[in-house]
Amino acid sequence: MEILTEINIPKNKLKTTLELYLNPTQIEEINDVLDFAEKSHKDQKRISGEPYIIHPIATAQNLAEMKLDTTTIKGALLHDVIEDCNVSYNEIEKLFGSEVAYIVDGATKLKNIDKINESSQMAIEINTPQRTRSATLRKILIAMTKDVRVVLIKLSDRLHNMQTLKYLPASRQLRIARETLDIHAPLAHRLGMNEIKWKLEDESFRYLNPENYKMISKLVARKRLERERYVNAAVESLKTELEKSNIKSLIYGRAKHLYSIYKKINRYQEIGRKFNEIHDLFALRILTDNINDCYKTLGIVHSKWRPLQGEFDDYIGNPKENMYQSLHTSVIGPGNYSMEIQIRTKEMEKIAQEGVASHWSYKEGEQNVTNGNNFEQQITWLKQILEWQQEFTEDEEYLSSVKTDILSDQVFVYTPKGDVIDLPIGATPLDFAYRVHTELGHNATRAYINNKIVALNTILQNGDLVEIKKSRKNKGPNINWLNPELNFLSSIGAQTKVRQWFNKQNKNVIEREGKKILNKELTRLSIDLSESEIAEKMDFTTTKELIEALGSGTIPITRIAEAIDRTENKIKNNNPSVQPGVLVVIGEQDLLTKIGRCCNPIHGDEIIGYLTRNQDVTVHKISCNNAKYSLKPEKIVDVNWGEYTTTYSSRLIVNAYDRVGLIRDITMVVSSEGVNIHKITSSENKGSNAVNIAMTVYTRGVQQLSKLFSRLEAIPGIESVIRINE
Repeated sequence: MEILTEINIPKNKLKTTLELYLNPTQIEEINDVLDFAEKSHKDQKRISGEPYIIHPIATAQNLAEMKLDTTTIKGALLHDVIEDCNVSYNEIEKLFGSEVAYIVDGATKLKNIDKINESSQMAIEINTPQRTRSATLRKILIAMTKDVRVVLIKLSDRLHNMQTLKYLPASRQLRIARETLDIHAPLAHRLGMNEIKWKLEDESFRYLNPENYKMISKLVARKRLERERYVNAAVESLKTELEKSNIKSLIYGRAKHLYSIYKKINRYQEIGRKFNEIHDLFALRILTDNINDCYKTLGIVHSKWRPLQGEFDDYIGNPKENMYQSLHTSVIGPGNYSMEIQIRTKEMEKIAQEGVASHWSYKEGEQNVTNGNNFEQQITWLKQILEWQQEFTEDEEYLSSVKTDILSDQVFVYTPKGDVIDLPIGATPLDFAYRVHTELGHNATRAYINNKIVALNTILQNGDLVEIKKSRKNKGPNINWLNPELNFLSSIGAQTKVRQWFNKQNKNVIEREGKKILNKELTRLSIDLSESEIAEKMDFTTTKELIEALGSGTIPITRIAEAIDRTENKIKNNNPSVQPGVLVVIGEQDLLTKIGRCCNPIHGDEIIGYLTRNQDVTVHKISCNNAKYSLKPEKIVDVNWGEYTTTYSSRLIVNAYDRVGLIRDITMVVSSEGVNIHKITSSENKGSNAVNIAMTVYTRGVQQLSKLFSRLEAIPGIESVIRINE
């Protein structure tokens, strides 16, 4: 009787929800499916001890609350029968139709056996749990490109699993929570399903970072009444203004979820602000009847409270790719506190919470008709997922590319024809070229952003217009594009395409390229080691293996310097210039320093320097009275405490074509690497615009020096950078 009660409660709840929007015939069809699922899972129990059928019912319940069509509800109830009950694809197709069968098969996990999946014709070789999981996720993503309802079921399935995760061992809890945060929550975000997204994030946060989860829960609870009083007062005040303008609206406070607050606290800590200073944990959301009222409401909000500069976004005029539409603004509200406000129509609110699911919701009065027809074609990244299926042979490599290039935060740019291309944040024109077409990437020579020529490794920003010029001959990619220090490629997909190109070259080409890379690195670093010694330090059996790995792009050039630094830990023939704890005068390494007796600063104090008549530097605390009132501004110099690692001087020669801003670009790159320039001079080559720039820099070792070389060589106009022995 107890078991019957456990089953009947979720069954009755599902029936009640379905009766709100489906007709009796459709409900009867779903009852038949539920009976079949119940018989298939008979005597099966979850780890919690409850009957297994409760899980598919809960999965269907989540989707029914979004009023999804009957096919989706049927698929949710059957999503585990192939995997757990030895029910075949053909049996489901015969009983419930091909559409339901495809969705169920698409949502089914793979087993630890080698087989060909009949529905996708995808060869799968599985021999480890991790490879099984990667292959399963790949299979689901591919199935999703043909019918988005596959992933709607998987997200609902994952949500219920996360809500009952406490019954699993700790190791499985962590693995599942990490996978959920890395893949399922971002996938829900890309599909616009924010309600499920934040629930998945919070449940993952609970297990991945339990201490911070509990801490933030307590902080939010402690401040809840105070914030609610503030928000309620703001709501009443704004409601009065909108009523005066005859704008019908619904206004309420929107509570931020815990994981969002955790990320916001981290951002605040970076700029020195505390939790008590976060006043937008509750945002105001205003729902209107139409778009015109949205913009009228925005005007009223901005006239009532001062808007914060740079904090307005119009996602109604420029919807996000996941269909999200809303007006976002931040204002200085009552009490001089910042407050976030979102303005949208009621229809936009439904889409904002349910995303793609709203396009599959059942429309009243239309028999089995949904709003999802051909919807998949509207989401360009679904096409990308399908294309990568042909390009990536390894499941884990494929999944890594999807996580980095599609499920991470995106930047949206335009082609010259006005098409929108979405790329991971940090992407470059070269990433853009490979996303448009592999051959365009391989043969890219110049890039234009907003009609201005830029380097191929320039970081793209939202709204940029990007154009790529390709070489007339098929020259192929440059091996340096795989150098992580140069930041040419941020997307895994583009990096994989470059490696695939080099792997397809014949052995002679690979060996020639590898030898060229090795010799160049040893020459520019002025390292007196043989090729065989380098191979040994890098754990290669032979020099040939090292050369082939470099030439094929299997290992980056930076590994050479890493290996030398790891074993040598110094730059040859150089004496240390800065010992632990000493004072450094920025830009003037040879100046003598002494401690001011008036304040006696010690290592770690905030300090300034004062240039004396004897051309040495006296160092004072910033708080010292002498520093505040006695020192002449023109005599003040920048000083800092020396690093705890020894640094070494290196003499560099930069060969370049002279242009306006060249020296500025060089010094900016050197400075950004935390490297001090002791001396810099330049000389022109008569009869040409070539210039030689000599500079002495202080680095911590070969690895930092190699990275600096790579960064300098990426500057437009620089031909080469080498180190010479003084």
